[in-house]
Amino acid sequence: MNFSIQTILENQEYQLIPLQQGDFESLYKVASDPKVWAQHPNKDRYQREVFENFFKGAMESEGAFKIVEKANGDILGSTRFYDFDETKNSIFIGYTFYGTKSWGKGINPQIKKIMLDYIFQFVDTVHFHIGKENFRSQIAMERLGGQKVAEEEVAYFGEPTRTNFVYEIKKNH
Repeated sequence: MNFSIQTILENQEYQLIPLQQGDFESLYKVASDPKVWAQHPNKDRYQREVFENFFKGAMESEGAFKIVEKANGDILGSTRFYDFDETKNSIFIGYTFYGTKSWGKGINPQIKKIMLDYIFQFVDTVHFHIGKENFRSQIAMERLGGQKVAEEEVAYFGEPTRTNFVYEIKKNH
């Protein structure tokens, strides 16, 4: 991999800053609301010990970001790049979550655009794992132009395997 999946990315309003160990408490404050995980395959991530495992996986991925609103410095959530495949020239974007105060404000499409604009300099295809029952994220992915291409069991870091749909966006989409 001749590019970084942990560089600061931004637009006028938001910044994606590589996640650091010291970000745990401020990110957990966002993640501790059960509503955040209600449609997610792993619904108990609002619990501190479960989120600690999620955070550990984020740190070990070396591709995770905190999403920051530039105007006030608030942490809105997290996302990451993962599973770069050199032979297929593809990568995944996922593990994205936002606090409820960020829902319905058009933030996610902006964040995905920042990430896609950056990563399409290096890969031809981006994939996304979306939980089978995560209808909110499925709709969001389709609005971004994602095509459902597969269904697979995904083993989350230290969590049970769950059924996910795989969505795809091609560089020349």
